[in-house]
Amino acid sequence: MSASATPRSVSPLPRVLAQIRPRARWLELRLMLLASVALAVGGASLGATMRERPEAGADMLDPGVWLPPEPAALALYLGALFAAHAAQVLAGRRTDQVLLPAVGLLGGISLLLMQRLPQDLVGAGFFGAEGLGQVQLVWLLLSLAVATTLAIAVRSDSWLRQYKYTWAAAGIALLLLTFVFGADVGGQRLTLIIGPFSGQPSELLKVILVIFLAGYLSENRPLLVEQDTRIGPIRLPPIPYLVPMAAMWAIALGIVVVQRDLGAALLFFGVFLLLLYAATSRISLVIGGLAAFFLGSAVLATLFEHIGTRIAIWLDPFADPLGAGYQVVQSLHAFARGGLLGMGLGNGLPLVGGRVTIPEVHTDFPLAALGEELGLIGVLAVLGIYLVIIERGLRIGAAAADEFRALLATGLALVVGIQAFIIAAGNLRVLPLTGVTLPFISYGGSSLLANGLIIGLLLALSDKGVEPPPPPKAGRWARLRRGAA
Repeated sequence: MSASATPRSVSPLPRVLAQIRPRARWLELRLMLLASVALAVGGASLGATMRERPEAGADMLDPGVWLPPEPAALALYLGALFAAHAAQVLAGRRTDQVLLPAVGLLGGISLLLMQRLPQDLVGAGFFGAEGLGQVQLVWLLLSLAVATTLAIAVRSDSWLRQYKYTWAAAGIALLLLTFVFGADVGGQRLTLIIGPFSGQPSELLKVILVIFLAGYLSENRPLLVEQDTRIGPIRLPPIPYLVPMAAMWAIALGIVVVQRDLGAALLFFGVFLLLLYAATSRISLVIGGLAAFFLGSAVLATLFEHIGTRIAIWLDPFADPLGAGYQVVQSLHAFARGGLLGMGLGNGLPLVGGRVTIPEVHTDFPLAALGEELGLIGVLAVLGIYLVIIERGLRIGAAAADEFRALLATGLALVVGIQAFIIAAGNLRVLPLTGVTLPFISYGGSSLLANGLIIGLLLALSDKGVEPPPPPKAGRWARLRRGAA
């Protein structure tokens, strides 16, 4: 080859690999050791209790229903958690060191709870796993893998910000497919089945909604903040720039209302309203949104029988304690039995006819189960872990390099916080029961994978050495200002 020949281009992969330097994460390691000790003590206590418990009555003698927890399952989970930590260390990324231990602790509590419950609450196995505890372990491991992979691999957010409308269209298409081809479960058409796999697209849509809102609000924030549309005494942002965002939200909300997924509808509404406030700082939008919510709830309660029934159960579950209000009443009794300190792991949740008194305890009422066995102090500790996750997400948003990343991190943190609040309030009868899952604790693959996606994106966004955001484009607002000058 001649000296003047053009050299071949070098692949960027070796350059990326050359930049990788392992970096110790001592805070994360200390927190994970603390969480591991707590989970190990809880597992040992639960195992000792459950091995003695079958002598208490005939309802507990069925080995296919009630089994002591498997120590190997908790050991495998903790091993996966430390493997995720090791992967972060080897990748050398300067990401948040509190999120992973907090999420790991919640996941460990979930595993212990699912091992403690009757194992036949799950009808089918998954990847060779059988029973509630084993299946939940598989989903927890997959969720950790998703979070760790995203935290390490995502170094640019351009694939999110540039295709916000594509993501929004894909999310709406998934919901429409579910509405047309989904399976009815408990009177709700929420599950989409494709071959051997099934899931709830509304779990993924909550992430897609945040990506779309973050992209749209960051792009049009100056117009939404500095321009007004007056309707009498009311001042609103420019209506033309609110229409695409409100339309996407309204379509998703309408579909989930028709599908009777009221929890997702409330979650989408809360995220939409709070992100709009975070972008514009206009309290009038929050007040107007809340007024519209209460008005809409009253209208929907008269139009849809299932919504009216949910509200009636919330107002007076004791009107039909053995029928429509049964689960809510039993949830309140569980909290009452737990008291301040709880009955101890494995000592609560009495069986009636061989079944737990709360039929959907593994999906809709895990907090009630924890409240009975860990007491008020245990419930407050669990809610405190959610506050830690929310605080870390908001901190990541506050330190972000541009508005898109700030709104994206804020929205992802709000998704976890609002969802935890909705289900906790439903268990405690502060709000009507809506059926959303308790993040990282409730049984369910769709929920765990979607929340793993959220944590992975938050970790990636928290990296202090992440690729800088692209230079801002000359948007419509900048062109208008140049024309006016």
